[in-house]
Amino acid sequence: MKFFKINNLFGNKARKKSSATPLLILCGCALIIGGCSSKKETPNIYYLNFKPEAAHIWEEIATEYTKQTGIPVKVLTASGGNYEQTLKAEIAKRDAPTLFQINGPVGYQNWHKYCLDLKDTKLYSWLLDPSLAVTGSDGGVYGIPYVVEGYGIIYNDAIMQKYFQLSSKKTSYKSMDEINSFAKLKEVVEDMTAHKSQLGIEGVFASTSFRSGEDWRWQTHLANIPIYYEFKDKGIADTDSIDFTYNENYHNIFDLYINNSCTPKTELVSKTVNDSMEEFALGKVAMVQNGNWAWGQISSISGNVVNEADCKFMPIYSGVTGEENQGLCTGTENFICVNNMVSEEDQKASIDFIEWVYSSDIGKDYVTNSLGFISPFNTFTNEELPNDPLAKEVLFYMSDTSKTSVSWNFTAFPSQAFKDNFGSMLLNYCKGECTWSEVSQQVIESWANEKRK
Repeated sequence: MKFFKINNLFGNKARKKSSATPLLILCGCALIIGGCSSKKETPNIYYLNFKPEAAHIWEEIATEYTKQTGIPVKVLTASGGNYEQTLKAEIAKRDAPTLFQINGPVGYQNWHKYCLDLKDTKLYSWLLDPSLAVTGSDGGVYGIPYVVEGYGIIYNDAIMQKYFQLSSKKTSYKSMDEINSFAKLKEVVEDMTAHKSQLGIEGVFASTSFRSGEDWRWQTHLANIPIYYEFKDKGIADTDSIDFTYNENYHNIFDLYINNSCTPKTELVSKTVNDSMEEFALGKVAMVQNGNWAWGQISSISGNVVNEADCKFMPIYSGVTGEENQGLCTGTENFICVNNMVSEEDQKASIDFIEWVYSSDIGKDYVTNSLGFISPFNTFTNEELPNDPLAKEVLFYMSDTSKTSVSWNFTAFPSQAFKDNFGSMLLNYCKGECTWSEVSQQVIESWANEKRK
């Protein structure tokens, strides 16, 4: 078709001056090709989502944005625990993610060559605390946090009140306000286990999930507690080796979970996070470790019996001196990045999309009321903050000056392999296949080995 047009364009003149034909054809091709390349194409936005529990919501957001702008947005969600592997596979494709996520400085080291400098974006200028962003040695901003979250032990206050009113209970406590240390928590939990039939529960704690990819609550979130205190003692934010000084404190709380659960510890290999959240939602247990993002899951489970007013948080106590003043684990491992390997048009479109999510009325409504995020940006008013019970609990603890929040130091964990090794050893411990001393030694060795890579 192109040659037909060229021949018609030059006609008989081209045939008479045959020596000029190659040059003229090249010029004609250049004009035609140039015209094609100048044609404006619709930009591509492809978001690789980290949070499986929010997959359907991000898809709704993408649909709404396309409706508003005409620009299509693709959302792919990695399965639990497989984000790094999914990102490696997707980033190598022709149509690679234009928006992806890193989990902090360690994640930046792995993906720095793909991260666009975002220091001149409105998104960065909106941060309430710019120090939360992931920066490079050149002063560039390569990862911007898009949510502040908190996690701890979620409890059903209706069940707890039922326990406190038992005439046969062995403890003297009358409310959760008195439970501010591991020693007190252990007393209450073990006494509740002894009275579980009277309380109408199958166990105090929900199942400790250990199906493949489901152990992040233990090898990452719970493991943050001993590392937080070790880093605090040493005045550091990262290290090539750990002493695992507070491993026995981790041991304390982990044993409390698995020995007072609705599922025998030797049967935890098949349990998922969904299983444990369902156990809590159906009133089969009184407590479960998770974050404020869990409310959406709890409230949506068919047959849920937990009232909003009864869904509360308490810190994860483990027996550390001074833990009476400890708050929730508060921070983020969710940093948005823009792929600098895609076209400038796609980069700009991706930035526009994420800025729309965090500044438009529609986008902010999704962030607050559907995703349940506590936003780190100044584009949200007090009235636009989340109203679900667990988000309100996080905000309450953050505003309580008598409590010190536990920072998220697991962003310094050396690799996913380290976390997987930790989780595998914990499961072996549950099954009676290794001692706690062996778990502790493996954690120390695995940290050092992965940091050397």
